Amino acid sequence: MTARENDPAARTRILIADDDRLVRTGIAAILTSASDMEVTAQAADGHEAVREAARHRLDVALLDIQMPRFDGIQALREIRRQQPKLPIAMLTTFSDDHLISDALGAGALGFLLKSDDPQQLITSVRALAQGGGAFSPRVARWLASREHDSQRAEGARKHLTDALTPRQIELLTHIGHGLSNSQIAQAMYLSEGTVKQYVSQLFDVLGVDNRVHAAVAAYRSGLL
Repeated sequence: MTARENDPAARTRILIADDDRLVRTGIAAILTSASDMEVTAQAADGHEAVREAARHRLDVALLDIQMPRFDGIQALREIRRQQPKLPIAMLTTFSDDHLISDALGAGALGFLLKSDDPQQLITSVRALAQGGGAFSPRVARWLASREHDSQRAEGARKHLTDALTPRQIELLTHIGHGLSNSQIAQAMYLSEGTVKQYVSQLFDVLGVDNRVHAAVAAYRSGLL
């Protein structure tokens, strides 16, 4: 047993917020099976999580996302406003892309799934307490894929900016947003006939034959 495990004051103090009491109990049982951890506080919704986080000295907070009254993302924002240095991870059933994106955008340092292996949860909490990040393997794969897509979009964007003039990029952006030739003419201070000619030239440069394919090119390059 390490010195940290022997010393109660050195244990990782954890807040668990989940509206399902059985789930909270199960998570607490997993975490306290590690001798260097203790569950200092539990909360049944976001409001309680914010209150308990303010009452206790914590090292890590684990928040479910879908909770009544005040959900986990809202609680995350409020806790981070009050305690910006407290590591917070979402511990949830769902791994929808928009939930991951919202959580990370709000400042979560981890995104864990309840279906993860119990030892993975313990390892993740240790990583958070030591200043690292912690992600379920499934979420980590999503993040890697998003990064790959981002790099690919950046490459496509550079290809477009190299191939198109600034006016053509502006024209392509308008097409991507679904504007008609007359609307584009007003936006770019051109005649509708000139816009029609410019659109045809743009299609030739892009190697596409309709506005939908042009819009797809704009989307893939990150212009939209």
